[in-house]
Amino acid sequence: MREFAMRFTSTPRGARLARRLVSHRLDDWGHAYASPVNETMTLVAAELAANAIRHGHVPGRDFHLRLTEDGGGGGLRIEVADTRAERLPARRTPGPDGESGRGLVLVEALADDWGVVPRAVGPGKTVWAWVRVRPGGPPGPQSRPPDFLP
Repeated sequence: MREFAMRFTSTPRGARLARRLVSHRLDDWGHAYASPVNETMTLVAAELAANAIRHGHVPGRDFHLRLTEDGGGGGLRIEVADTRAERLPARRTPGPDGESGRGLVLVEALADDWGVVPRAVGPGKTVWAWVRVRPGGPPGPQSRPPDFLP
């Protein structure tokens, strides 16, 4: 199993750095930058990190990101932990003119599975997503297109 884990500041800059490092790590693991796997996981990482700083931020506390690839290469899992346990993510359908609320809709559309668990160490929660890596095909579920696409 391969693993990348790091703490980031709960700022937009920390979220950008997390997204970029996920993309770099995936490229190191053989998932080229322009590949569907890299693009999918980078987008999922961006959404989960953005949610951690927007909805899970506690002043003075960082968020933690962990990316793993199972030994057989069949799937990738990303986990983003923050220290705010009382604000659990929930999928909601945004209005057509809404400027937010699409992050978990995207995660649900791109990932094979996702969920929320209590943080393993200390207060807070961990939001995770798992994406199956299909040899020769696009990652993620193929039967669930995003709700907001035509």
